[in-house]
Amino acid sequence: MILPIYIYGQPVLRQVAEDIDESYPDLGQLIENMWETLAASEGIGLAAPQVGKSIRLVVIDLDLVSDDMPEYKGLKRVFINPHIEELDDTETDISEEGCLSLPGIHERVRRPTRIRVRYQDEQFQQHDEWVEGYLARVMQHEFDHLEGHVFTDHVKGLRRQLVRGKLADLTKGNFSCSYKVKWKK
Repeated sequence: MILPIYIYGQPVLRQVAEDIDESYPDLGQLIENMWETLAASEGIGLAAPQVGKSIRLVVIDLDLVSDDMPEYKGLKRVFINPHIEELDDTETDISEEGCLSLPGIHERVRRPTRIRVRYQDEQFQQHDEWVEGYLARVMQHEFDHLEGHVFTDHVKGLRRQLVRGKLADLTKGNFSCSYKVKWKK
Protein backbone atom coordinates (compact mmCIF):
# COMPACT_ATOMS: atom_id res chain seq x y z
CA MET A 1 0.00 0.00 0.00
CA ILE A 2 1.32 3.42 -0.95
CA LEU A 3 1.47 5.67 2.11
CA PRO A 4 1.20 9.47 2.10
CA ILE A 5 4.50 11.27 2.52
CA TYR A 6 4.43 13.83 5.31
CA ILE A 7 5.39 17.30 4.13
CA TYR A 8 7.54 19.80 6.04
CA GLY A 9 5.52 21.34 8.86
CA GLN A 10 4.19 18.01 10.13
CA PRO A 11 5.33 17.65 13.78
CA VAL A 12 6.53 14.05 13.29
CA LEU A 13 9.33 15.34 11.05
CA ARG A 14 10.84 17.25 14.00
CA GLN A 15 10.64 14.44 16.58
CA VAL A 16 13.52 12.18 17.59
CA ALA A 17 12.45 8.69 16.53
CA GLU A 18 12.36 5.72 18.88
CA ASP A 19 14.26 2.45 18.57
CA ILE A 20 12.06 -0.60 17.96
CA ASP A 21 12.37 -4.35 18.48
CA GLU A 22 11.03 -7.48 16.80
CA SER A 23 7.65 -7.04 18.52
CA TYR A 24 6.85 -3.79 16.66
CA PRO A 25 3.34 -4.38 15.23
CA ASP A 26 3.17 -5.27 11.53
CA LEU A 27 6.80 -4.29 10.90
CA GLY A 28 7.07 -6.47 7.80
CA GLN A 29 3.99 -4.83 6.29
CA LEU A 30 5.27 -1.34 7.11
CA ILE A 31 8.58 -2.11 5.39
CA GLU A 32 6.74 -3.43 2.33
CA ASN A 33 4.55 -0.30 2.28
CA MET A 34 7.61 1.92 2.56
CA TRP A 35 9.20 0.15 -0.44
CA GLU A 36 6.00 0.69 -2.46
CA THR A 37 5.82 4.34 -1.38
CA LEU A 38 9.47 4.93 -2.25
CA ALA A 39 9.02 3.40 -5.71
CA ALA A 40 5.81 5.35 -6.40
CA SER A 41 7.49 8.64 -5.46
CA GLU A 42 10.66 7.82 -7.43
CA GLY A 43 12.86 8.46 -4.41
CA ILE A 44 16.04 6.75 -3.30
CA GLY A 45 15.50 6.85 0.46
CA LEU A 46 12.60 7.01 2.89
CA ALA A 47 12.59 7.29 6.68
CA ALA A 48 9.64 6.19 8.80
CA PRO A 49 8.92 9.74 10.09
CA GLN A 50 8.24 10.69 6.45
CA VAL A 51 5.26 8.33 6.52
CA GLY A 52 4.11 9.45 9.97
CA LYS A 53 5.90 6.87 12.15
CA SER A 54 8.34 8.18 14.77
CA ILE A 55 10.47 5.03 14.72
CA ARG A 56 14.06 4.35 13.62
CA LEU A 57 13.43 2.68 10.27
CA VAL A 58 14.86 3.61 6.86
CA VAL A 59 14.73 2.05 3.40
CA ILE A 60 17.28 2.96 0.72
CA ASP A 61 17.26 1.91 -2.95
CA LEU A 62 20.17 3.26 -4.98
CA ASP A 63 19.36 1.29 -8.12
CA LEU A 64 17.86 4.49 -9.58
CA VAL A 65 21.31 6.09 -9.67
CA SER A 66 23.16 3.00 -10.96
CA ASP A 67 23.37 4.29 -14.55
CA ASP A 68 25.67 7.06 -13.28
CA MET A 69 27.10 5.05 -10.35
CA PRO A 70 27.22 1.37 -11.38
CA GLU A 71 28.62 0.33 -8.00
CA TYR A 72 25.11 0.85 -6.58
CA LYS A 73 23.33 -1.47 -9.05
CA GLY A 74 20.83 -3.52 -7.06
CA LEU A 75 21.64 -1.84 -3.72
CA LYS A 76 18.40 -2.02 -1.75
CA ARG A 77 18.61 -2.10 2.05
CA VAL A 78 16.55 -1.80 5.19
CA PHE A 79 18.04 -0.11 8.26
CA ILE A 80 16.39 -0.71 11.63
CA ASN A 81 17.50 1.35 14.63
CA PRO A 82 20.31 3.05 12.69
CA HIS A 83 22.67 5.40 14.45
CA ILE A 84 25.67 7.28 13.14
CA GLU A 85 28.50 6.38 15.50
CA GLU A 86 31.21 8.49 13.93
CA LEU A 87 31.59 11.13 11.23
CA ASP A 88 35.00 11.15 9.56
CA ASP A 89 35.10 14.80 8.54
CA THR A 90 38.68 14.71 7.24
CA GLU A 91 37.09 14.74 3.78
CA THR A 92 33.78 16.40 2.92
CA ASP A 93 31.76 16.82 -0.23
CA ILE A 94 29.20 19.42 -1.32
CA SER A 95 26.32 18.07 -3.36
CA GLU A 96 22.75 19.03 -4.17
CA GLU A 97 20.06 17.33 -2.11
CA GLY A 98 16.30 17.19 -2.29
CA CYS A 99 13.72 15.45 -0.15
CA LEU A 100 10.31 13.88 -0.69
CA SER A 101 9.10 15.78 2.40
CA LEU A 102 10.31 19.10 0.95
CA PRO A 103 9.05 18.98 -2.65
CA GLY A 104 10.55 21.54 -4.99
CA ILE A 105 13.44 22.46 -2.71
CA HIS A 106 16.99 21.55 -3.70
CA GLU A 107 20.09 22.91 -1.99
CA ARG A 108 23.78 22.16 -1.86
CA VAL A 109 24.80 20.51 1.41
CA ARG A 110 28.28 19.75 2.77
CA ARG A 111 28.62 16.33 4.40
CA PRO A 112 31.45 13.99 5.43
CA THR A 113 32.21 11.40 2.75
CA ARG A 114 32.79 8.61 5.30
CA ILE A 115 30.73 7.58 8.33
CA ARG A 116 30.57 4.72 10.80
CA VAL A 117 27.05 3.40 11.31
CA ARG A 118 25.41 0.89 13.59
CA TYR A 119 22.06 -0.65 12.63
CA GLN A 120 20.05 -3.84 12.43
CA ASP A 121 18.81 -5.52 9.27
CA GLU A 122 15.35 -7.03 8.74
CA GLN A 123 16.35 -10.12 10.75
CA PHE A 124 17.50 -7.82 13.59
CA GLN A 125 21.12 -8.84 13.04
CA GLN A 126 23.47 -6.13 14.31
CA HIS A 127 25.84 -4.35 11.89
CA ASP A 128 28.62 -1.88 12.64
CA GLU A 129 30.42 -0.64 9.54
CA TRP A 130 32.16 2.21 7.79
CA VAL A 131 30.33 3.54 4.73
CA GLU A 132 31.76 5.87 2.08
CA GLY A 133 30.71 7.91 -0.91
CA TYR A 134 27.20 8.50 -2.13
CA LEU A 135 25.68 5.84 0.14
CA ALA A 136 27.19 7.66 3.14
CA ARG A 137 25.51 10.89 1.97
CA VAL A 138 22.12 9.22 1.51
CA MET A 139 22.38 7.52 4.90
CA GLN A 140 23.22 10.83 6.60
CA HIS A 141 20.24 12.48 4.89
CA GLU A 142 17.81 9.72 5.86
CA PHE A 143 19.20 9.21 9.37
CA ASP A 144 18.82 12.98 9.95
CA HIS A 145 15.06 12.40 9.70
CA LEU A 146 15.34 10.04 12.68
CA GLU A 147 16.87 12.87 14.71
CA GLY A 148 14.15 15.37 13.77
CA HIS A 149 16.27 17.15 11.14
CA VAL A 150 15.85 17.89 7.44
CA PHE A 151 18.58 18.64 4.92
CA THR A 152 17.84 22.38 4.87
CA ASP A 153 19.00 22.53 8.50
CA HIS A 154 22.53 22.18 7.06
CA VAL A 155 22.18 25.16 4.68
CA LYS A 156 24.17 28.23 5.77
CA GLY A 157 24.28 31.96 5.18
CA LEU A 158 22.16 33.75 2.61
CA ARG A 159 20.91 30.45 1.15
CA ARG A 160 19.36 29.65 4.55
CA GLN A 161 17.40 32.91 4.44
CA LEU A 162 16.13 32.11 0.95
CA VAL A 163 15.08 28.60 1.98
CA ARG A 164 12.97 29.90 4.89
CA GLY A 165 10.41 31.39 2.50
CA LYS A 166 10.17 28.12 0.56
CA LEU A 167 9.69 26.18 3.79
CA ALA A 168 6.91 28.57 4.85
CA ASP A 169 5.22 27.92 1.50
CA LEU A 170 5.30 24.17 2.16
CA THR A 171 3.51 24.59 5.49
CA LYS A 172 0.76 26.53 3.65
CA GLY A 173 0.33 23.86 1.00
CA ASN A 174 1.97 25.93 -1.74
CA PHE A 175 3.76 23.13 -3.57
CA SER A 176 3.25 20.60 -6.32
CA CYS A 177 4.32 16.97 -6.49
CA SER A 178 3.19 13.79 -8.20
CA TYR A 179 2.90 11.54 -5.13
CA LYS A 180 0.43 11.12 -2.27
CA VAL A 181 1.10 13.53 0.61
CA LYS A 182 -0.11 14.68 4.01
CA TRP A 183 0.57 18.35 4.70
CA LYS A 184 -2.16 19.78 6.89
CA LYS A 185 -1.44 19.92 10.60
